[in-house]
Amino acid sequence: METGLYHYLFIALILFIIGLIGSIMCKNIIKVLICIEFILTGVNINFAVFAKYCGGVMSEGFVMILFYTAIGAVELAVALYIFYFMFAKKDSDNICKYGDL
Repeated sequence: METGLYHYLFIALILFIIGLIGSIMCKNIIKVLICIEFILTGVNINFAVFAKYCGGVMSEGFVMILFYTAIGAVELAVALYIFYFMFAKKDSDNICKYGDL
């Protein structure tokens, strides 16, 4: 059996759903950030698959992957910086305790 377009899209969908459900249901900020990275990974897989299987857009999909990876790295750095100051103030990583900031 050959790995085709739909196999890659299914993996991307599973990663996206895991990230979406995890970011909604988790109370820990670090887990939410990891789930957001799962979402971005699912999107990156879609860009790579469509760049490979759609002949006319070879380089644009890979450029978008690079762009999304850079955005994900900056997003994670800023979120961890904000989390550091929030943790210093409340001494907890539970999201529910940050409602009154």
